[in-house]
Amino acid sequence: MTTLVELDGISKHFAGIHALTDVSFDIHAGEVHAMVGENGAGKSTLMRVLGGELRPDAGHIKIEGDLVRLSGPTDAIGRGISIIHQEMALAPDLSVAENIFLGELPARINWSKLRARARDLIQQLGFDISPSAIVSDLSVAHQQVVEIAKALSRKAKVIVFDEPTAVLSMGDAKRLLSIIDNLRREGVGIVYISHRLDEIFAISDRISVLKDGRNVATVKPSDVAVDELIRLMVGRPLSQLFGDKPKTTLGEEVLNVENLTLPNGVSGVSFKLHRGEVVGLGGLVGSGRTEVARAIFGADPIQSGTIQISGQPYTPRSPKEAVKRGVGLVPEDRKGQGVVLDMPIYQNATMANSSRVTRFGFYHSGRERNVVNGLIEKLRIKLAHMNDPVSSLSGGNQQKVVLAKWFNAGGDIIILDEPTRGVDVGAKTEIYSVIHRLAAEGKAVLVISSEHAELFGLCDRVLVMGEGKLRGELMPEEFTEEKLLTLSMTSAGTGAGSGTRKAMT
Repeated sequence: MTTLVELDGISKHFAGIHALTDVSFDIHAGEVHAMVGENGAGKSTLMRVLGGELRPDAGHIKIEGDLVRLSGPTDAIGRGISIIHQEMALAPDLSVAENIFLGELPARINWSKLRARARDLIQQLGFDISPSAIVSDLSVAHQQVVEIAKALSRKAKVIVFDEPTAVLSMGDAKRLLSIIDNLRREGVGIVYISHRLDEIFAISDRISVLKDGRNVATVKPSDVAVDELIRLMVGRPLSQLFGDKPKTTLGEEVLNVENLTLPNGVSGVSFKLHRGEVVGLGGLVGSGRTEVARAIFGADPIQSGTIQISGQPYTPRSPKEAVKRGVGLVPEDRKGQGVVLDMPIYQNATMANSSRVTRFGFYHSGRERNVVNGLIEKLRIKLAHMNDPVSSLSGGNQQKVVLAKWFNAGGDIIILDEPTRGVDVGAKTEIYSVIHRLAAEGKAVLVISSEHAELFGLCDRVLVMGEGKLRGELMPEEFTEEKLLTLSMTSAGTGAGSGTRKAMT
């Protein structure tokens, strides 16, 4: 098998921090080599070395057997290395064709030929996207297709995918994995970085594990179980991932939703939440889960139906009103809606409840520092200084800042929409611990997740949605992926299987 790229003994230090220590990694033609590890394990740093963005302190790089010293990203691209980052590097105001060939456009452009070339590349990937379309008008999945087409236009021999399915629906994720499989068949070497272990096992030929900037192991998917791979990554098995549920007493009803109907297709949704319980909201992407959460939080309008909080009528007209009534939402889009990335950590943590950091109506910096230090300790947020921007943190710690905001707000109802999306396995465990603590303190917690194992490991019961309707409820003894999918994909009362409850009304 032809080795396209070989990284041998790579080390990289930043201000005394050992980001990489003697790491070796290679990529063969026509294979998918997956890379896994917690945030901070060194995956991104190693890929920045491969992409020419960073120069290693030690070690060497070979491309098709030739020892090379990459002078920068342009040099790496010229040698057939293309990296598709989670945050896509597209020009949103330019067309699809312009983005694909950006950087190699001639002074005088033959637009018809340019669009024809772009159309050919996109059709090779099995899509029909107009080359004239403006990139900002495309879905995330189609923007990713444009990124792949751009890589193919540069004759990429190696393509790195960094968390490519983190924001994709299940259907779009499957299509992307199909594209990657076709690229592999054509001899392209693929590096696949993801926290979704089901995808890793489905698509990869080899899996390399990094931990604390060092190689831990390189294994074949057929030779290792999920439990063992997690143990290699974080030092503990899958059985310990969700931690022990604290003993909590089911308290009074705190949220009662009756026949909630929204303008966007959600209709007749009814359920209740009690203090001290963690309730899951499952179903396929597009089933209406997020829409229900946003409506309860006052972010989207309600067409009909009623909501009560602790027995009192509640009409959510805005998020501000929701917060006053004790409702908090950790949104699906953490970076766009959950935090202000450029603002300091301490301001993000206290923005939902300024009363705790003021005195007689005046801002009190000492009180704020005490509050934030308490939140940092309680949630084990890893940071250099609370004055640093949230953007300086890893994905898991950014999510903890969002959670800190709602801890500080002190509400009774916490809704978490995809709380561990894009977060490594170790950070997931810590977030699960936070969720257990919220329930133990008497909060009612509603968790929306596309990861069925997460719902089953975390929740006391799971409500299942499909096509805008609440299809049923599963209790712990009924927790199976088959039952959840059957409920979500069939009309209420048909094929749900014995033992599954109908939606609570």
